[in-house]
This record gives sequence, C-alpha cells and structure tokens, in this order.
Amino acid sequence: MSDAQSAVSVPPVEDVVGEVVATLAMLAHAYLEPQGEGSGPDLESASIAIDTASAAYERIAPRLKTERHTALSAVLTDIRMAYVRKRGL
Repeated sequence: MSDAQSAVSVPPVEDVVGEVVATLAMLAHAYLEPQGEGSGPDLESASIAIDTASAAYERIAPRLKTERHTALSAVLTDIRMAYVRKRGL
C-alpha cells in the first residue's frame, strides 16, 4: 500500500472543536429543560456545558472563517440568554 493510500485525512482542529462547541450548547439546552415531573432544570450541568463550550470557542475563534465565527457566537449567545432566563425563574 502506498503512503497516499494509507494516509488518513485529519480534519482541521477548528472544525472538530466547533462541533464540540455546538454539541455542548445543545446539551446545555437539554439540561435547561426539566427532566421529569416535579423536577427543574439542571442549572449546574448547564453552566458547566456553557463554560466549557465558551472556553473552547475562545480558543479557536481567531482561526474561524467569518460565517462559522458568527454562527458559533450566536449559538453561545442564545444558550447564555436561555440560561439567564431559566436561572431567573
């Protein structure tokens, strides 16, 4: 097998971390919803997911293309606002 055939294409780190940021934001949204009758949102878990997503985003932000930068920034803003609304209830 030649080197070209056996080489594995490694995705850019900003693509992989961007997916992690989006996944953590979706997870945070899930934590903000009550998980059962009589239960409330899991604010602590949501906070951890948001903080981790934010730190990851900050690390890759300088390497992102404008449209990806804008999209991930909007996702994080949305989840932060949802968290503040839930915390305020």
